[in-house]
Amino acid sequence: MPQLLKPTIIRLSTTESTNASALELLAKSRPEEGSVIITDFQTHGKGQDANTWESERGKNLIFSLILYPAFKADQQFILNKSISLGIRDFLTHELPSSNVTIKWPNDIYIEDKKACGILIQNSVIGNQFDYSVIGIGLNINQTVFTSKAPNPVSLKMVSGLEYNLDYLLARLLHCLFERYTQVKLLNSKKIETEYHSALYRNLVWHYFILNGTKVYARITGTTQYGQLLLETEKENLMICDVKDVKFIL
Repeated sequence: MPQLLKPTIIRLSTTESTNASALELLAKSRPEEGSVIITDFQTHGKGQDANTWESERGKNLIFSLILYPAFKADQQFILNKSISLGIRDFLTHELPSSNVTIKWPNDIYIEDKKACGILIQNSVIGNQFDYSVIGIGLNINQTVFTSKAPNPVSLKMVSGLEYNLDYLLARLLHCLFERYTQVKLLNSKKIETEYHSALYRNLVWHYFILNGTKVYARITGTTQYGQLLLETEKENLMICDVKDVKFIL
């Protein structure tokens, strides 16, 4: 059985974004797998597409993780699933009374509010990974958010506690590396089953905006390539890409 990775921590007081810093490092060298670039503050933190990530200096966990996946690039969504589940494992342990779910494809929710965003940037040569940079922004001690994000939440807002960021980082990385080890062992069935059962609003009938039209549907799973499966009232199965569907919160 492969051993868990041991993190190599690279600390930056301020950076444009930890993903950008990780990519700059990869352009110059081949850092150890499990290297973590962490910062107190990002000047241009990014989310999915053109979204930004708000984080007050020194209040949250803002970092990027460098991995070298050995499986084929067309299986890359299994990496997204394992990372999402690792963060969910961590939050479920820290907040055992809260419902922690994964809003497809990889936002982490506590009840109906967003606690964590993930931005994965892969480099592929042929059908093999060259590297993967996983950017993670997890709200910990911040309690006031000023951006237009509709529903942010932090651990402190849920529990009322002030957290030690270094301790939580070690715990979170352990959870992430445990899930990554499952990927290395090709235990994809377990990961897929747990990811689907952890999806936000899984199998719950709800309204979605699908290609600009409001539809009543329920999530039934995902494809191997990460597309969302929606079943409509008329039992039509819709295969949706990220830009096709919007959750109504």
